Amino acid sequence: MIVFILGRILLTEAALLLLPMLVAVLYGESVLPFLLPALALAVCGALMSARKPKSLALFARDGLAVVAMAWIAMSAFGALPFCISGDIPHFVDAFFETVSGFTTTGASILTEVESLTRSGLFWRSFTHWVGGMGVLVFVMAILPMSDGHGMHLLRAEVPGPTVGKLVSRMSDSAKILYGIYLVMTVIEIVLLLLGGMPLFDACIHAFGTAGTGGFSCRNLSVGAYQSAYFDVVIGIFMLLFGVNFNLYYFLLIRRFRDVFRSEELRAYIVIVAAAVGAITINIAHLYESLGESLRHAFFQVSSIITTTGYATVDFNQWPTFSKAILVTLMFIGACAGSTGGGIKVARIVILAKTSFGDMRKMLHPNAVATVRMEGKALGDKQIRSVHLFLTVYLALFVISCLLLSLEHTDLITTFTAVASCMNNIGPGLEIVGPMGNFSSFSYASKLLLSFDMLAGRLELFPMLLLLAPSIWKRKLPSLRG
Repeated sequence: MIVFILGRILLTEAALLLLPMLVAVLYGESVLPFLLPALALAVCGALMSARKPKSLALFARDGLAVVAMAWIAMSAFGALPFCISGDIPHFVDAFFETVSGFTTTGASILTEVESLTRSGLFWRSFTHWVGGMGVLVFVMAILPMSDGHGMHLLRAEVPGPTVGKLVSRMSDSAKILYGIYLVMTVIEIVLLLLGGMPLFDACIHAFGTAGTGGFSCRNLSVGAYQSAYFDVVIGIFMLLFGVNFNLYYFLLIRRFRDVFRSEELRAYIVIVAAAVGAITINIAHLYESLGESLRHAFFQVSSIITTTGYATVDFNQWPTFSKAILVTLMFIGACAGSTGGGIKVARIVILAKTSFGDMRKMLHPNAVATVRMEGKALGDKQIRSVHLFLTVYLALFVISCLLLSLEHTDLITTFTAVASCMNNIGPGLEIVGPMGNFSSFSYASKLLLSFDMLAGRLELFPMLLLLAPSIWKRKLPSLRG
């Protein structure tokens, strides 16, 4: 069953490569960098999915393994166009860039992007759009898959502490999510075009915004346009794509009460507003007017909390207080069920409520402290899962920082590089700041950070599961089926 699903995924990626091939034709570039990997994917995918397994059973552990292997395979094949075209000659660099694309991180090893081929730039940003909502969700939306195993795949890939179906069929839920996702992307493209942005640039930045990825076709990112209109449009859409997509579905079916009662959404808005206000005041002396300070503060807060990574200014030059706020937002992240990364606002709210509840019990031992989220009481299992996530997250973060410190880079660079990759943000501070990149790291460190990006995007456990020897020993028979 695992091999069959992986085959379907490889066939899907082969089809996705047709779009950058079309771009290559339109701009008079070679199609071979995309044709050759597409053919390889098609052959491998066809062989792996030629025989439908008799049993469609897929257990939770299988779902985690499938998702992890799918993302690694797609990233490895997706790196080949960069190597073949010469845009990124070394495979490890190309793999890092592709992982950064699919995981919607936006961290780059490229020191200059405007010299890349148009088709290469398109594929680089298109990976954001595909990976934003989820590779497996995309596959479920376009290919018929049994709901019997669809839920395990969705749980392993969709970010957040809880996952639910919008409608009874899992495939229909995936189609609804991607339908909303597509419409919002098109609206942003249209608005950018109305502001005078070229069509190619509008598509690139819309892909990066929708997937909360942050790859740009300009060396100076969004700041290259020096346009308040673009800053506001992209800033607003970054925040919109950081909202739980289930709420957009509720708006469509006119369940307005459920939207307004969302605790996570209210917390998300409060955090954004507080951060924007504090940074605006702190950087007011750096700009000519309060309005300009507000504009840059709003854009960067939107970019960081949604883990997009676009930049209009070099916030590495901002006061320490403002940088500290941005680093804090790196860890908080966007809402669960969005395209954003980070720990997620929902988990932060749950942790805050459980902490206050525990402190209350210390003062009043006999008090019954029930933790409620979105109007529902949370069970011990749900609360434990949040605490388990945070524990594993911190452990992986510390280990990654220790290993990366062997590069002999400064502490701020090391800390924020790991933070930006695990939280799928892109820019950090110092060497990996908004005007910097990850090119100076060794290949070993780039592979480590690639692992962190995948682990952060897939909520840690699918990637960590691959490191467990028991999964390979016990599941080898199922790989043959």
